[in-house]
Amino acid sequence: MDKSDLTQRSNASQRVTIIGTVVDFLLAIFKIIVGILGNSGALIADGIHSFSDLLSDGMILYANKHSAEVADAEHPYGHERFQTVATLGLSVILAIIGLGVVVDALERLANPVLLKYSGFLLGVSALSIFSKEILYWITLKVAKTYKSDLLKANAWHHRSDALSSVVVFIGIFGSLNGYLYLDSVAAIVVGLMVVSIAWKLGVNATKELVDTSIDAGQIMHLRNSISKISGVNNLHSLRTRKIGQLIFCDVHVQVNPFLSVSEGHMISVSVERVAMACLEDLHDVVVHIDVEDDETLSPYENLPERSIALNILNKALVDNRCKDEVERIQLHYLKGKIHVDFFLPLRCLSADNDYDAIFNKLTKVVSKLPDFGNVRLYFGKS
Repeated sequence: MDKSDLTQRSNASQRVTIIGTVVDFLLAIFKIIVGILGNSGALIADGIHSFSDLLSDGMILYANKHSAEVADAEHPYGHERFQTVATLGLSVILAIIGLGVVVDALERLANPVLLKYSGFLLGVSALSIFSKEILYWITLKVAKTYKSDLLKANAWHHRSDALSSVVVFIGIFGSLNGYLYLDSVAAIVVGLMVVSIAWKLGVNATKELVDTSIDAGQIMHLRNSISKISGVNNLHSLRTRKIGQLIFCDVHVQVNPFLSVSEGHMISVSVERVAMACLEDLHDVVVHIDVEDDETLSPYENLPERSIALNILNKALVDNRCKDEVERIQLHYLKGKIHVDFFLPLRCLSADNDYDAIFNKLTKVVSKLPDFGNVRLYFGKS
């Protein structure tokens, strides 16, 4: 997702959250004032609930602002996890609110009270249900459009508020008709629903924070798509993770060991293109080109690096008086050995010094060196 998309998503998230903040503030004031006047502990609690929404709205505004920022030195993978952390925090708030609703309902079940100003109480409860349900659908639409788990969590927060207001409305209506216990029973049911929603959101956010892989079906589809690319002999160490709504992937691709570096790089570019087309939300792919499967084995663990290997070879060539014949040396690290390609000028070939003679001489030199394997010769114009 490019910077313009991130900015657009952030702006849309900010707008819908600010609308929710204003509504929550007004509802909280109305509920508490009317609840005090009408002697309704349920409506007062619902007003406090609305004030808690202001906290979550502030958290979302903060997360949206920072998650839209581009990657920097301190956050090279971007700031998407600000949303993940905020989602986890919001799930905790929902869980606390849900448990609070249950505890309050149990207390009211044991100590029912008579209400006053029932018309105002019912009116404010109905207004809360109506406004929070509208906020739920508006926020959910934006969440689906921009694939924001954080906004989806806040949408469900609005829905939980609407349900809690339904509980208050039923309780007030029941009290007016002599069924005081209905308020508490419904509140317990809704409180448990809110806790369940909080659990699901918290589990998903936690999975993301600990780099849980994406769906197995998506991984299989990605694996099959990469395997069909020309030049890919095999693939292993395919790993995925999510940061916000974005997917990150890294994969080891096995190719012919004697390809040029540029052709190997071109295959990696093809892997990136196919992977991006395969997964809609894939943001970044890291492709590691392998010449053999090193996932379970460590074939190069004890082999000398190029500079050391070349020093060993050059010394052996000088000692055997064949250094001047070699123009270039190419090393191939395969199957626990270093295989050597020698590039020589055509002028080295003569009746007394043909291909077989040069090949046998260089093979004899290399065969005496530890860690080295086969030899190949190439001749060309200088």
